[in-house]
Amino acid sequence: MKLPRDISGVDLAGALGRLGYEVTHQTGSHLRLTTQRGGEHHLTIPAHEAIRVGTLSAILRNAAEHHQLSREQLLEELFS
Repeated sequence: MKLPRDISGVDLAGALGRLGYEVTHQTGSHLRLTTQRGGEHHLTIPAHEAIRVGTLSAILRNAAEHHQLSREQLLEELFS
C-alpha cells in the first residue's frame, strides 16, 4: 500500500487514534500524541494541511517500530 499524498496532520492524528494515540498537547502548529499501548510512546506531528511525504514516512516508521508492526501492516491498520 502506498503512503497517502494528501493527508493533513489532524487526519493523521485521527488515524493514529486506532493505535491508541491521543492528542495530549499542542504547541503552535504541532500536535503531541501519546499512547500507553505497549508502553508509553510519544509522536509529534505537524498540524498542517498536507504533511510532506518524507515527514509522514518518518512518523509512520516510528509508530510501526513501537508497535512492532511492518510498514504494510501499519498502513493497513490506519488507512483501510
